[in-house]
Amino acid sequence: MATWISALLGSLSYGMIFFLMLLESTVVPVPSELVVAPAAYHSVSGELNLWLVILFATLGADCGATINYIAGKYLGRPVIYRFAESKWGHMCLLNKEKLEKSERYFTDHGAVATITGRLLIGIRHLISIPAGMARMNYLKFLFYTTIGAGLWNIILAVLGLYLHKFVPEDELIATVTEYGHYISYTLLALVAMLIVYFVVRSRIKKQKKES
Repeated sequence: MATWISALLGSLSYGMIFFLMLLESTVVPVPSELVVAPAAYHSVSGELNLWLVILFATLGADCGATINYIAGKYLGRPVIYRFAESKWGHMCLLNKEKLEKSERYFTDHGAVATITGRLLIGIRHLISIPAGMARMNYLKFLFYTTIGAGLWNIILAVLGLYLHKFVPEDELIATVTEYGHYISYTLLALVAMLIVYFVVRSRIKKQKKES
């Protein structure tokens, strides 16, 4: 997968970044860190504009997320789950457990899950499906998705700029993969702390109203 993406990114076009990020936001297992970070890495030499990298990556993510949203809304839960358990679903690294995890996350955290979910490994590309099944307002969904995807792409772009200082190009993919895991787990911890903070704050406000 990494070799395939690396070869495609050899063209260093905004269209390719858009296409790969569209795939990443559907059910095709394209790691976003292997798209945005290398593109930002090469932007230092002037091959690409950093801000356009982030823009096209985010637009691609929005379009891919919209495909999942539409599938969730119009195909419905039984069809989605049958696909996840099919041969093609498994080829896309899908299964029932992953879908259930994304559904629980959306149910527990509501519309804001389309922002925070975009930052979490294992949920990022699936959170749009339960949003569609719940028939979340599309404009709100798109707004929140853009914020979440934009934040994630900025983080990856910064990673690419940082790695350009000391990582040779032939070691880039391996290094990005390693750092990508660290970033994902750090964001998972931060999101968990934010959720706890808002839950506690909400309960304190409720207790004050009742007293």
